[in-house]
Amino acid sequence: MLSAGNRFPDFALPNQDGKTTRLSDFAGHWLVVYFYPKDDTPGCTIQARSLTATKSNFDGAGIKVVGVSADDVTSHKNFTTKFAFTIELLSDTESKLMKALGLGQSEWKEMKFWDRTSFIVDPKGIIRKVYEKVNPEGHEQVLLGDVKGLQSKAA
Repeated sequence: MLSAGNRFPDFALPNQDGKTTRLSDFAGHWLVVYFYPKDDTPGCTIQARSLTATKSNFDGAGIKVVGVSADDVTSHKNFTTKFAFTIELLSDTESKLMKALGLGQSEWKEMKFWDRTSFIVDPKGIIRKVYEKVNPEGHEQVLLGDVKGLQSKAA
């Protein structure tokens, strides 16, 4: 898996509205990219709801947040509509970005899924922190605090 100090891989992925989002769209901003196993599952719903609830805190600190899974655009649209999410969800149906990052996979009930992993990326596109096998409850506060700490060091 890529670690702190590596450049975050370039990407161009569709969001829940079918609009292509690129890494370059976030140039000059701190970015949190979180990967999650599957839309509309308990842990993934907790995580997306928590990030939506604290989005104004991230926005106020100049931090962009995007979620990524292997689900398709339609699944993301249904998920965001059902829970009124205000964060952007990107569709990596071919798992190209997840593979480029070296994300782990786990198995549950004979199904493979991508491990819940988060990355903090600085304004120059460099990974500053990686969180593996994330517990979705309260993770948004950890991310917010850590990015603010990194911002202070960079200032």
